[in-house]
Amino acid sequence: MSTVTSAPERTTQPRNPRRTPFSTAVGTVAAREMKVKATSKPFIITTLILLAAALAATLLVPRLGDLFAGGATRVAVVEQTAPSVQALGEDYAPQTVGSEDAAREAVLSGAADAAVVPDPGNPAGVSVLAMTDAPSDLVQALSTSPGVELLDPTAPNPALRYLMAFGFGLVFFMAAITFGQQIAVSVIEEKQSRVVEILLAAVPARAMMAGKVLGNAAMAILQVALLAGALLLGLQINGDVLPLDGMGVPILWFVVLFSIGFVMIAALYAAAASMVSRQEDIGSTSMPVMMLIMLPYFGVIFFNDNPDALRIMSWIPFSAPVAVPLRIFLGQGQWWEHVGSLVLLIVTTALAIWLASAIYERSILRTGKALKWREALRG
Repeated sequence: MSTVTSAPERTTQPRNPRRTPFSTAVGTVAAREMKVKATSKPFIITTLILLAAALAATLLVPRLGDLFAGGATRVAVVEQTAPSVQALGEDYAPQTVGSEDAAREAVLSGAADAAVVPDPGNPAGVSVLAMTDAPSDLVQALSTSPGVELLDPTAPNPALRYLMAFGFGLVFFMAAITFGQQIAVSVIEEKQSRVVEILLAAVPARAMMAGKVLGNAAMAILQVALLAGALLLGLQINGDVLPLDGMGVPILWFVVLFSIGFVMIAALYAAAASMVSRQEDIGSTSMPVMMLIMLPYFGVIFFNDNPDALRIMSWIPFSAPVAVPLRIFLGQGQWWEHVGSLVLLIVTTALAIWLASAIYERSILRTGKALKWREALRG
């Protein structure tokens, strides 16, 4: 009697879910972050307000002085004094009358703001008639001025230099703080809701962090690029009142350097957020990143007139996005210095991304007490 032995049943082990390729995962996460940001009302409203403010600053503000000035000053003159007032330019509108008495009457009746009449006993040869207050601008314009020699006619205007420094520092500071905090909040929310555990089953941790950083960086760069475009457009349209004065190239350099520097800041913010489990604790881990952001903001404002300080700041990666464009505007440094600062910023950004991704991968699933940077680096 033969015994038939049945073959043992094969047990199939469940396969692990296949993970998405790294580049595809990065693109998917980045696209999601960009879509969420692009459809966010606060982002849209903020962008529109910034563009409107940039256009208003370049188109309207320079002309407000003329608007409130009320036009040219009306000056009653006689035949002898007419050439003197006509030589003063468009700010004064001479009205020729027949006699000194007629000029005096024009001021009294309000037909003229002031009058210029001959006065042989005055060293200037003329006298100014006014109703209640002496027209200081007219008096100064008619006064004999000493000869003037301009030693550096092409030197940047100090007020414009300060505005450039303040503008670069403020844009970098606000964009880094705003988008950096949004990245941190997004990381912590996913960690608190345990969504990150589901995502990590299909997406590598490094890919998730890279997607978040690149997506938010793309939207921040887009916002800054639109702002720079609005400024350049307003300056080009309003060139007769507020000329470019070499501002175009520094603004373009700022956009390029900001794009690279922001990726570095965003990666560090993501790493800082991965080390905590509650939003209340993000301040302790993000404080070092915050200090690095404040460095260029205050440094460029305090030292915008110090060439040595600006040169040092241009070689510090965290302040280079602000210091290098300002040095270019002021005509300081050689071209190789600016290119060297750019290369150093790129290398530092790459190192920061590698460091942040390592911290993110080690800390994203940790819960409980907030980790310190040293603990996260040790793994």
